[in-house]
Amino acid sequence: MTSGYLGLSMLGLIVMAIMMGFPTAFTLMGLGMLFGFVAYFDPSQSAIANRVFDLMVQRTYGGMTNDTLLSIPLFVLMGYVIERAALVDRMFHAVQLAFRRLPASLAVATLIVCTFWGIASGIVGAVVVLMGVIAMRPMLKAGYDVRLAAGVITAGGTLGILIPPSVMLIVYAAVAGQSVVKLYAAAMVPGFLLAFLYLVYIIAWAKIDPSVAPSLPPELLKIDVPKAKQQLAHQFGGNALLAAIKAVLNPGAVRRAGASEIAANASAAAIEADPSLTQPLTYRSAWTALGVALTPLALSALLLGGVWWYVVIHSAPAAAEAPVSMSQGLAEPKVDPKGSSANAAPSGGVQEPPGSASEGEIKELGAATTGGVREPGTSRAGSSPAKDEPPQALGGGSESAGSTSYASGVGSVPAAFFPVYWSILAISAIGLVLYYRSFRVENLQVASLLIESVMPLAVLTILVLVVILFGITTATESAAVGALGAFLLAWQSGQLTFEKTKEAVYLTAKTTSMVCWLFVGSALFSAVFALHGGQEMIEKWILGMNLSPLQFLMLSQALIFILGWPLEWTEIIVIFVPIFLPLLAHFQVDPLIFATLVAVNLQAAFLSPPVAMSAFYLKGVSPPHVTLNQIFAGMMPYMFIVIICMVLLYVFPQMILWFPEFLYGK
Repeated sequence: MTSGYLGLSMLGLIVMAIMMGFPTAFTLMGLGMLFGFVAYFDPSQSAIANRVFDLMVQRTYGGMTNDTLLSIPLFVLMGYVIERAALVDRMFHAVQLAFRRLPASLAVATLIVCTFWGIASGIVGAVVVLMGVIAMRPMLKAGYDVRLAAGVITAGGTLGILIPPSVMLIVYAAVAGQSVVKLYAAAMVPGFLLAFLYLVYIIAWAKIDPSVAPSLPPELLKIDVPKAKQQLAHQFGGNALLAAIKAVLNPGAVRRAGASEIAANASAAAIEADPSLTQPLTYRSAWTALGVALTPLALSALLLGGVWWYVVIHSAPAAAEAPVSMSQGLAEPKVDPKGSSANAAPSGGVQEPPGSASEGEIKELGAATTGGVREPGTSRAGSSPAKDEPPQALGGGSESAGSTSYASGVGSVPAAFFPVYWSILAISAIGLVLYYRSFRVENLQVASLLIESVMPLAVLTILVLVVILFGITTATESAAVGALGAFLLAWQSGQLTFEKTKEAVYLTAKTTSMVCWLFVGSALFSAVFALHGGQEMIEKWILGMNLSPLQFLMLSQALIFILGWPLEWTEIIVIFVPIFLPLLAHFQVDPLIFATLVAVNLQAAFLSPPVAMSAFYLKGVSPPHVTLNQIFAGMMPYMFIVIICMVLLYVFPQMILWFPEFLYGK
């Protein structure tokens, strides 16, 4: 017995159960089993012969054999191990000193560290709690408004689920049947755009109303300069770069400088914490100072030179020779003429066990009388797009939801590359000249602190992203590289103990189990929901409204935004997003644009009361006088910034599409 109204009642019941506090994964499975039993009920058979049990086994097997989910435990393990490596304290101190002259410098440093740390760990709760412990009290002690302090921590802590490598994007890819690497490439620019909008808001608020972020006292602006750097400046001049070059070229003067009585410009507490501040200048430390001083120049040259090599020298000739070739290591499953994909799970990430049922039996299990179980990311089970279907309009994409094939244009030099490249090169050159013009030993010390605290984690994060995006490894293999690098960082910092490793592994297993059970529950729930005709009813309702692509996007994103208030991002992705996916082809919406808008939109799920988990994470580590209402008030402006970011992405869709189109083609 099936009914579309039974399907709609499933949606209402799951929302009520989640809001009442029932576990999402097991509630999905429970409702799926209950309503599936009703759908397959046959009075002539015993209850245990009900075919919903076969469906449950098939969906569970599909979740177990989904390769996309393999990278989740490795990325989560990477995040938990890095969290226990105790690198954030030094990173926050170094970044705060680097931006000490900006308005609201503590808030700016907090946002930057939250963004960077969120990229490396990808665990919102861990980032918010850790930054709450490190940054909340210093900001309040400096007289910052509670709303500013709370808002920047909660908003910045959520960026890790948007900017790759992101667990949320992996779950979305598994549900929608899309390519993880293309989602990663599409989310890069929007993620950093959102972080930049947050930064503009913080600085603008502090400029308009200086009382929310008073100037820091002199003791927080003071930089502890070691004795060696003081001797370097005294002997060879005030400009640290020129002084380091002179020192390297004059070893005798280095020995005389090291014997001088110049003391370290540091407090007694700093010297007690770091006795190396009192060590004199040596020829080796002069070379070290020169290397630190040249690091900004070397990084700029490496970045700009690498971009030029990849775009102009490496990719363009390859594109001219083989315009349809795929990036090495990112080969997609081969598709036979009938449209079936070999060695690939069906859309939505659910695969039937081989030999478990014949084709007709599977059709009966999933189809019944409702036209088939529509998995996320497909228009209708067993159907293919019509031959005369118009190309997708929004964003210029031509793929249906779930398609991951690569087309022409891979690696071709964009028309605007050269003017943009030369402009960036000129701006970088001017910036470096201004930077080195006033490069004192204080700047040298800040650069040294940044290299020591930020560089190891930056190298690991960039390595993980590069090997994914450029097709050197799969997402799972790059996650393994990241996990190994996290263990090496923890070992290098002296924090790799058995207890901390055991705790990280336990938390990884706990988080991964939750995600996998959630995926199994959502697969069963969506199958039964479609079986009852709920999917078909919603499709007919939306199609009957005769919406334009813009109106459809506004409707879907508004519903997701509203659902973010009572629900978390996991429930929204596995339950409600699949409802809209089959409609993308009809409304000519590029799947990458829709996925990225959803990912940006879901930032609000962590910032919207009453189920704003970031607020509760922060409240647990805040001083007693900080109330939840103050935290909620600080979070609200960032929700409007999320909406502004979504509008910008719709108006300028190439911010989403240009990077994946350049890497993998249109």
